[in-house]
Parts: sequence; structure tokens; C-alpha cells
Amino acid sequence: MTKIIKKISVPLISLFFLINMSSAGIAETTVSAEVGFVFNTLLFLICGFLVMFMAAGFAMLESGMVTSKSVSVICAKNIGLYAISGIMFWLVGYNLAYGIPEGGYIGTFTPWSDTSSLETGYSAGSDWFFQMVFCATTVSICSGAMAERIKLWPFFLFAAILSGVIYPIVMGWQWGGGWLASIGFSDFAGSTLVHSTGGAAALAGIIILGPRFGRFDNKGNPKAIQPFAASSIPLVTIGVFVLWLGWFGFNGGSQLALGSFADAVAISSIFINTNLAACGGVLAAAVITRLMFGKTDVVQMLNGAIGGLVAITAEPLAPSPLAAILIGAMGGVIVVFGTKLLFSFKLDDVVGAIPAHMFAGIFGTLVVPITNADATFGAQLIGVLSINIFVFVVSYIVWSVMNSLFGIRLSKEAQAKGTDVTETGVIAYAIRD
Repeated sequence: MTKIIKKISVPLISLFFLINMSSAGIAETTVSAEVGFVFNTLLFLICGFLVMFMAAGFAMLESGMVTSKSVSVICAKNIGLYAISGIMFWLVGYNLAYGIPEGGYIGTFTPWSDTSSLETGYSAGSDWFFQMVFCATTVSICSGAMAERIKLWPFFLFAAILSGVIYPIVMGWQWGGGWLASIGFSDFAGSTLVHSTGGAAALAGIIILGPRFGRFDNKGNPKAIQPFAASSIPLVTIGVFVLWLGWFGFNGGSQLALGSFADAVAISSIFINTNLAACGGVLAAAVITRLMFGKTDVVQMLNGAIGGLVAITAEPLAPSPLAAILIGAMGGVIVVFGTKLLFSFKLDDVVGAIPAHMFAGIFGTLVVPITNADATFGAQLIGVLSINIFVFVVSYIVWSVMNSLFGIRLSKEAQAKGTDVTETGVIAYAIRD
């Protein structure tokens, strides 16, 4: 009889727990504060290392877009700027952004320190890491735009200023609870705060720096650099796919929480919209280049993916999937026409960073109110103008001062030899074009 009771009771008890763990039961359950702390911290860390992997994507994209005589320097710039950004964001950057008074303009010049407590909902260290990789992404945008004619160490100095001071200040205006947050400006994951900031700094840099030797003919039309650029379209393609992957951490992690049913659903929607926007950017660039030039430009398709991702970053949660595709498609269109606009001003952006990050970022931020009823066009316009003007003006001053003091541009002879020879002494490819 005892054996019979045991055989019956075990399935009954299991059934009881199964019923209580049904979807209805789970939906009614709220996790403890400590479990929520763990999930939120895990979100920051996982999404943070996805964004960190974007550094590899930028290195690949830029290495493939430059000529074969300038690849080693691109690698040096990307690993160098990441290291510089990490140290500077720890030293002063984080507290310049998050030490800001409510509605204020600037925080404090003090190093980061661990203030973790259960009440914050996540580990302070995980938040620092997540925000630091955003900072490094901003600096990465500048690297490719000014490639093949800028000296390495002046670039490193600017990377320290951008990551330690310029970016943290504008970051604090919104994400640190500063004056833009107080007027209702909305930028979910940084179309303007990250991407336009990097693009505006790069724009100031290429104006001061000037184009590569031989980039434009006597009539001002762009021509191919010799030896033939880009050095590796397959490497560019891999780089874009790595960036695309990292963007799920970029946008998904910006939900800032994964301790509830609503957060999990929101992050899933963000992943879908992020992916669809990139798809829209690729196809729009393919169609536009085919119609305009008679050929399907693979470089513009690849940059179209970036433009679509940047455009959706300001608001990846609120749009419907169809709206996300359209927003991303407009990002791709902006990349194509933005590239032509730079050419018309004889501005040499080697990788197309300014159209993809600055121009598409401005567009993505301005259209937020179309899908997010809590945002207003007035606040969005103020945010876009204030951030881009501030970053451009300060960056222009910094580049100008450095150029006056010690020069930032390589000589014509050094450009002809290649930056690998003159700046690192390491040749990336034994066989050149």
C-alpha cells in the first residue's frame, strides 16, 4: 500500500507544481529585488561585450576601406582608441556625465568609484562597462573618416579629449539627467548622443585635415586613390556584419532592465526593429544606386546597413516593424545622398562615417515623435542642434589648436609611401595592389 501511495503521490505533486508554473502563474510572479539585480546586471554585461565587439567591426570595416598601404595604422588606431577611451572614461568621463546636477550642464572631474547597492537595481560596475563601450564607439566613428593622412599620435590625443570630456558632457545632458532630459529630449540608445557626436567630431577633423593627396581631380570630382582602394571588400562586409551583431547589444541593452515580463518583451521588440531597420537600409541603398548609377554599389549597401541601424537607434522600441523598415530605408537613402553631398564640398570621408552616423543619426532623432507620442519635434530639434553644434565647434577648436602646435597631417611624401611605413613600420600586406 505504501508503494502504491508513493507512485500516486509523486505524479500528483509534480502536476501541482506544473500547474502553478503555468504561464498564468509566471505572469503573476514578481522576482525578488536580488534576482532583478542579477538579471539587470547580466543584461548590461552581455550587451556590453556585444558593443565591445563592435570595436572589431570598426577595425575590419576601416581596414577594408583604406588602401593596402594604410591597414596597420587603422588597426593601431582602433585598438589604441579603445584603450584610451577605457582609461579616460574611468578617470573623468563617467562622472562628467552622471555627476551632473538635475537639469544641469556638466558633472565633476573625478574618477569612477563602485557604489553598488541592491536599491540601484544593477551593479555599478556593469553600468560603467556598458556606458564605456558606448564612449569607445563614439571615438571609433572618427577613426575611419580621417584615415590615410592623419598622424597617429595627434589622433590619440584627440581620442582622449573626445572620450574623456566632449562625449561625456553631451551624454550627461540627456542620459545623466541634464538640461536636455529636463526639456523632454528623447534619444533611446544614441542616434545623436553617440553617432552624431562621433560624426560631428569627424566632420570638424576632415575640414581641418583636408582630403587625401590625389582624392579629387582639378574639377573637384572624386577619383580612386592609387593603389586601388578599398583594400578588401570581403573584410568590409565582415566588419559590417560584426557591427550589425553588436547593435543588438547597443539597442537592446539600452532598455536598462531585464527583470520583468515587460522588459523581456520590449528587448525582443527592439531586436526585431533593429534588424529590420538594417535590412531596410541595405535594400534602399541597393535600389537607389542601381537607379542613379546603373550599378548596384556594394559599399553603399554596406554603409546603408549602418545608416539604417543608426537611424533606428534613437527609438527602436516604439515603431511597428513596418515603420522600422521605412526608418532604416531612409537611413540608407541618406547615406547615398550624404556621400554625394560631401563630394560636392570636396570633403574626404574615407569610410563614409559622416553620412552613416551623423546625417542618419540626425534623421533618426528628428523622426522619434512620429512613433513615440511622448516626444516632441521641438525638443528633438533643440537636442540635435545643441549637441551637433557644440561637438563640432569644440572639436574644430581642438583640431585647429593641435594643427597649429605640431601639425596633424602627414606630408605628401609620407602619404605616397603609406601610413603603415611612416607611422607604424609594420606592413599589413606583403603583396600590395
